[in-house]
Amino acid sequence: MQRMGMVIGLEPSKIAEYKRLHAAVWPEILALISECNITNYSIFLKEPENLLFGYWEYVGEDFEADMAKIAAHPKNQDWWSMCMPCQKPLESRRQGEWWAMMEEVFHHD
Repeated sequence: MQRMGMVIGLEPSKIAEYKRLHAAVWPEILALISECNITNYSIFLKEPENLLFGYWEYVGEDFEADMAKIAAHPKNQDWWSMCMPCQKPLESRRQGEWWAMMEEVFHHD
């Protein structure tokens, strides 16, 4: 299992919409997340900075393949088309990232 954290900005004018979307995530999206070996997925919002922090645990064997499966799924593309306009990627993110992946520096069970 691999714990993963990521961060992205949230457009101030889109906070209510983003919360509304995530209060009722489509069942197909939730199933796809599970099928792609992601568990314990949470998104947190820090205001007034309007930063989203995402956390999940990856329990699969091939992260790149699972992420490609998520990205290629038509229903997920529809979901992203609604969520992505709400988000504001960090300028410091690596090339190819939308959410900026974070380094884990501490964990305690």
